[in-house]
Amino acid sequence: MPKKKKPRILIVTPEITYLPTGMGNMANNLRAKAGGMADVSASLVSALYDLGADVHVALPHYRKMFNIDIGNFIDNELLKYKSKLPNDRVHLAEDRIFYYQDSVYSNIDVVNPKIALAFQREVINNIIPTVKPDLIHCNDWMTGLIPGEARTLGIPSLFTIHNIHTHKLTLATIEDAGIDAAEFWNQLYYSWPPYNYEESRSTNPVDLQASGIFAAHFINTVSPTFLNEMVDGKHSFVPENIRYEVASKKNHNCAAGILNSPDESNDPETDKYLHECFSAEKHRGPKRNNKEHLQKLFGLIQNPDAPVFFWPSRLDPVQKGCQLLADILYQMVSKYWDDQLQVMIIANGSYQKVFYDIVGFHNLQERVAVCDFDEELSHIGFAASDFMLMPSLFEPCGLPQMVSSIYGSLPIAHDTGGLHDTIENVNPQTSTGNGFLFETYDSAGLAWAIDKAMEFHHLDPSIKDAQISRIMAESKARFNHKVTAQSYIDIYEQMLQRPLVERSTDEEPVK
Repeated sequence: MPKKKKPRILIVTPEITYLPTGMGNMANNLRAKAGGMADVSASLVSALYDLGADVHVALPHYRKMFNIDIGNFIDNELLKYKSKLPNDRVHLAEDRIFYYQDSVYSNIDVVNPKIALAFQREVINNIIPTVKPDLIHCNDWMTGLIPGEARTLGIPSLFTIHNIHTHKLTLATIEDAGIDAAEFWNQLYYSWPPYNYEESRSTNPVDLQASGIFAAHFINTVSPTFLNEMVDGKHSFVPENIRYEVASKKNHNCAAGILNSPDESNDPETDKYLHECFSAEKHRGPKRNNKEHLQKLFGLIQNPDAPVFFWPSRLDPVQKGCQLLADILYQMVSKYWDDQLQVMIIANGSYQKVFYDIVGFHNLQERVAVCDFDEELSHIGFAASDFMLMPSLFEPCGLPQMVSSIYGSLPIAHDTGGLHDTIENVNPQTSTGNGFLFETYDSAGLAWAIDKAMEFHHLDPSIKDAQISRIMAESKARFNHKVTAQSYIDIYEQMLQRPLVERSTDEEPVK
């Protein structure tokens, strides 16, 4: 009996952090990241490749970000670089608009739709016909037209919603970019119900994000609770058309929430940035040493027993809740003055000046540090701190709360979205939980959670250390790429109604 052909998966993403060695020409050079999408895409591709699945990736060819200098190529090197190897599974969409980008998204808003159209043109016109996939996995608005094409071709598609951001473009603009939208125009989502193609072409804008959701066979958000919050209308920033389409998919059992996971470099046992690495089994001494190291760097009171609260997220009052901390910062430091409570803010954003002003006015320089984001300092911040502050108004997924748990810094967060799905209130008596959640979104709610954290801080060191060890071990096992990838693999197999690879009866699936 002939061996069954493996299902071929095409993952279409504008972001990636790494690709497995052996996937194709230049695979090890390809890195373009703006957020969690890059990590999810990388982990999923790697897990599928390791499993032996027939996985392919479509990416924009960001030559500048990939550190590829065409000018230095000589003779046949350029031809070799542009040639595809017979077993290549990495498909780079070619267009000059990508080549000189130094970030995934441009600061000039009108440029981003042009990038998206050039990328999708190449995927639709060249990459899909070349790969001939059995399933296509698209990510966010920059791939929003592809599920419509996939449905027309009879190819199942999954659409992952990482962010709510979208763009609207007319069919005329889409077609001028080289995409024959006329063949799948009725699979797209318009600003108002279209009467026919001719009537809609120039005057009825297509919503790219809503189109991806509308045309896809299955969708997912990046946390289960945020999916429910979208459907229930909990967030005013979610457009009604997107809420309706997500609700429709969920009501037809075609939607799920899958948590992202942090980059695997976030591991205190191997983190190259730390003053001293540590593990769940042996963390107390090294965390104290990292704390004293960071206190010295920032000019804070050097005391390894002082409770340190770390703020790692951008200082954005619209989402991240930094104004709640600003409201109570002086009160918080004063209330626990004898404990020498300290706050480290390693982040950029509009509220940075507010914190500088508070520190200066109250002379808190030895207890509160504020500085621009720095990769190395941020890693040390997770390792050195006892608690991590994340009072977000909303959070589709969030990664800092997972990283902090892995590093033994307990998260303090608003009970919303992905924070709800990843944080449970600590209970030393039952050895459960990993942080502190507050339900009422105001400064009093945050202050209540900080008080609960300080109650934990005042526990006997033996009890506290045992809980931190447990939290670190449980978090490392739960918040990782293999777990996230397996959730996507399960959806793929559900959509295809068959496994991605033929397994023997005694072979375990990826965990």
